[in-house]
Amino acid sequence: QVQLVESGGGWVQPGGSLRLSCAASRGTLPTYNIAWFRQAPGKEREGVSWISYGNDLTFVADAVKGRFTISREYAKMTVFLQMNSLKPEDTATYYCAAMKDLRWDRWKEASEYDYWGQGTQVTVSS
Repeated sequence: QVQLVESGGGWVQPGGSLRLSCAASRGTLPTYNIAWFRQAPGKEREGVSWISYGNDLTFVADAVKGRFTISREYAKMTVFLQMNSLKPEDTATYYCAAMKDLRWDRWKEASEYDYWGQGTQVTVSS
């Protein structure tokens, strides 16, 4: 059993930056493939970015490409999402999720993930 904990959310003005963190409060995070999803009110949960275990293969959704970067530090057992040039449309609750098997071709499918965190709120407004 893996329990994921997100942190780093908050309020920021358009054009600002935030860095989200995803850590395992129980279990081991380094052996999982990790994704960040987000969900805005009234919208479906969408995949934002994904990083594999081991070779650190990454994917980024088109909506955030060039602005968001996913990374992981194995020593800290943490996955990060660096978010730059934030826009009001980035406002959402951000979740990290862990995928045990390497199903990179389905990284955007929420049903493929084994564990989820509780989410952290990101609000971008002036």
